Amino acid sequence: MNVCIFGASGTELAEAYYKAAFSLGRLLAENGHTVVFGGGKEGLMGAAARGVSSAAGRLCGIVPRFFDEPGVIYEGCTELVFTETMRERKQLMEDRSDACVVLPGGIGTYEELFEMLTLKQLGRTDRAIVLLNTEGYFEPLFELLRHTAKERFMSHRCLELFSVAETPEEALSQLDAYTPTKGSLRRLADYNKD
Repeated sequence: MNVCIFGASGTELAEAYYKAAFSLGRLLAENGHTVVFGGGKEGLMGAAARGVSSAAGRLCGIVPRFFDEPGVIYEGCTELVFTETMRERKQLMEDRSDACVVLPGGIGTYEELFEMLTLKQLGRTDRAIVLLNTEGYFEPLFELLRHTAKERFMSHRCLELFSVAETPEEALSQLDAYTPTKGSLRRLADYNKD
C-alpha cells in the first residue's frame, strides 16, 4: 500500500513527536508499505522519512520546485518528484497514495487533513484517514469537530470519516484493517437525523 504522511516541518517540537513519526515511518517500511510525503528533510516529515530509510523502505518525496534549496529536501528518497505549485504537490500526493496518516502539524497539515476529509465526505475518495494523536495533540481539534456537529454545521457522521491512533503501532493496525465504504456522506437525511 502507498501511504501518504502529512505532518509538521517544524524543528523545535517536543522530542516525543519526532520519535513517534520516526517509529511510524519505520513500521510502514518494515511492513512493505511505500511512504509518500512532502519531501522535507526537517520536522515530522523528515523524522518519518528517516524511519522509512532506517528499514530500507520505499520513499516517494513530492516537492514544489521552489523548495529545491540546500538542506530543505530529504536526500534519501527512493523517488523524488518536483511540482510547480503547492496545489500540484498536494494533488500528486493524493494521486500516488491509497491511504493517509496525519501527524501533528500546523496550518499546512490542517489544510491537507481538511481537504482529505472533504473529499471523503463527498464520496471522491474512500481511503483510510488516520490521525496519529501523539501526546494528545489533536484533542482540541476533536472537540471543535464535535461542537461543529452539535451546532449542525456538519453531520455527526463526519466524525466517522477518520480514525484516531494513539501510537504508531495502532496507526499501522488501523491502516491494515481498513475497509472502504463508498458513497457520499453529504445527504440531507444525515443532517435531519442529527
